[in-house]
Amino acid sequence: MQENFVRHIEANARRFAAKAALVWDSGSLTWSELDGLASGLARELSRQGVRPGDRVAIVIPNRAEFVIAFLAVLKLDATAAPLNPLLSREDLTASTDDLKPKLIVSDVKAQPGAWETPDHAGAPALILYTSGSTGRPKGSVFSHNALTFANRSWAEPVMALTPEDRVLVAVPLAHSLGLNGGLLAPLLSGATISLVERFSPKAVFDAIRRDRVTVLPAVPTVFRRLLNSPVFAAADFSSLRLAVSGAAPCPWELAVEWREKTSTRIVRGYGMTELFRPISYRADDPTDIPDAVGRAVPGVDIRLDENGDADSRELLIRSPAAMEGYLGDPEETRAVMVDGWFKTGDLAEVSPQGYVRIVGRKRERILRGGYSIFPQEIEAVLLSHPAVAEAAVVGVSSEDLGEEVAAFVSLKPAAKITAEELLDHCKERLARYKYPRRITVVKEFPRGAAGKVLKSELAKG
Repeated sequence: MQENFVRHIEANARRFAAKAALVWDSGSLTWSELDGLASGLARELSRQGVRPGDRVAIVIPNRAEFVIAFLAVLKLDATAAPLNPLLSREDLTASTDDLKPKLIVSDVKAQPGAWETPDHAGAPALILYTSGSTGRPKGSVFSHNALTFANRSWAEPVMALTPEDRVLVAVPLAHSLGLNGGLLAPLLSGATISLVERFSPKAVFDAIRRDRVTVLPAVPTVFRRLLNSPVFAAADFSSLRLAVSGAAPCPWELAVEWREKTSTRIVRGYGMTELFRPISYRADDPTDIPDAVGRAVPGVDIRLDENGDADSRELLIRSPAAMEGYLGDPEETRAVMVDGWFKTGDLAEVSPQGYVRIVGRKRERILRGGYSIFPQEIEAVLLSHPAVAEAAVVGVSSEDLGEEVAAFVSLKPAAKITAEELLDHCKERLARYKYPRRITVVKEFPRGAAGKVLKSELAKG
């Protein structure tokens, strides 16, 4: 049994009862109101048959209702599983088929109420989904202790949050960065959260000015789009003390430009769905090294695989915030977790001072705007078209998104189809952030001696 994470939030609700916990463009909730609504929903979900240990899917955008539902599920000693409403119907179905939830919460009509939350929890706190190397969704299972460690780390060394802070969250709450850096760490600190339901530069600028936002966690794509916005010059950053990048590598050039134009530092770091922010720069330490992602946060151990290449070996991480494993998939779990060490799939170098430099990826993965995309899933969709003989998908450099999805296909004899038609085929079957923005029809693929397609050659151009 572990201490129930939500008990920390309940303590803050008593401490900061009349203070704003959530604010948005058309309303707000105090800490007392938020806790009362979460308790009322816990009682209602219990009436609907949710019991300790049950899994509950939450499919709600960045609204107060998401927060109420998430806290309510933990109050029941059930397991919360946020799913991004922007996913395609196929992806949502695949995730819920894997999750087998007791209930799917997509709307909240809670009344304030009382609920007796157990001090300790026997069930996992959270399941977050990430695509596997096969493209099949995999649920990363986290304990209450992992959630507490992760968010204390976010709140303290990474962001140095206080109850006076106002944290804006414009990235999806179903995403690791939005859930932890944007929601749970601020709640753990007694801060106020400014919710932006749908990202646009104007919505973010308006929220920063209206709510006097002090901390802005975002993916690099968001920072780039803010900088490139035609209304950027009119934005008011006088309240902002810190920006925090996550979910994808933040280019040093982006961090420099942001600081020059806003007088605010971007704290960069490294993490993944299975392993919350184990490496980071820190709010109270001004050190920044352009080509490194930071140092291990307190309590986290890192090392390089001794069996790897001498110059660049796989990064292994041991953290109290690591997942317990993939839901219902011990084989995939064993493939990435060995004796408590998580195999990141990233090749790295570590300086004598402990700063980590990522030099490549061992496993194929495209990081587009903070989302992990695996080529095999897109290739399978392309191959499902009757005109396509072969398909290969690679990540190519993108100033705006970090990486962009590029697809290459060869056609069956006598088949005729345009790249635009293939793109429509992908749009109908893939989430908006997954489908390739560039499809090239080739006569033949570059191949190695064994006949394998040389994706590295495709990525060049």
